[in-house]
Amino acid sequence: MRIDIVTLFPEMFAGPFGESIIKRAVERGLVEIYLHNLRDYGLGRHRQVDDYPYGGGPGMILRVEPLFAAVEEVKARIGREDIPVILLSPQGRLFNQEVAEELAQQPNLILICGHYEGVDERVREHLVTDELSIGDYILTGGELPAMVVVDAVVRLLPGALGAEEGAREDSYAMGLLEYPQYTRPREFRGWTVPEILLSGNHAEIAKWRLEQALKRTRERRPDLLEKLSEEERKRLGLV
Repeated sequence: MRIDIVTLFPEMFAGPFGESIIKRAVERGLVEIYLHNLRDYGLGRHRQVDDYPYGGGPGMILRVEPLFAAVEEVKARIGREDIPVILLSPQGRLFNQEVAEELAQQPNLILICGHYEGVDERVREHLVTDELSIGDYILTGGELPAMVVVDAVVRLLPGALGAEEGAREDSYAMGLLEYPQYTRPREFRGWTVPEILLSGNHAEIAKWRLEQALKRTRERRPDLLEKLSEEERKRLGLV
């Protein structure tokens, strides 16, 4: 997989992308990540990338020309026109595990990190193919959302975790919050590990984990249960 990110602050990605799962996935050749400084495509001597909005109003708007130039150059380098171009924006559809799995099927992604008061509307109309938001709150720019999207997508790539089963059992991956987990010591300050987990009876352990996942989901995120399909409800024993 190849992911290209257009941003005004490429240095922000060094820490998150230089550690843990993303770093290992890059080293294993599972994903290539390229950062493109939007300022390199700016206009004039000062590499201008923004301007005042027509009609007045607060703040600045990202100009259309630098964004088109950056994305078109990336497409030309790859040799493909049909690459998904995603704008990270508060107006986008809500990013979740289902969307992450959808994007993980793509061989290429281009992410645009929005900034200031937004982007020229012609970018939305004629350049991007999708818009994503990681939540109903406002951030300084699209860099942190881009990191979230990349992290969630890369860990789904075969071999990224070393043990793919882990990705399938994470919270949200099976439609429920994850069941409680324990490790050594068996007892700490009088708090003990549930006996069922020490029994060696894998069928009963699986049953207990499902019950705990359902209980936790009902208590903390009942909305997730409402989103389950009929088939998923049957699989989980809810009907």
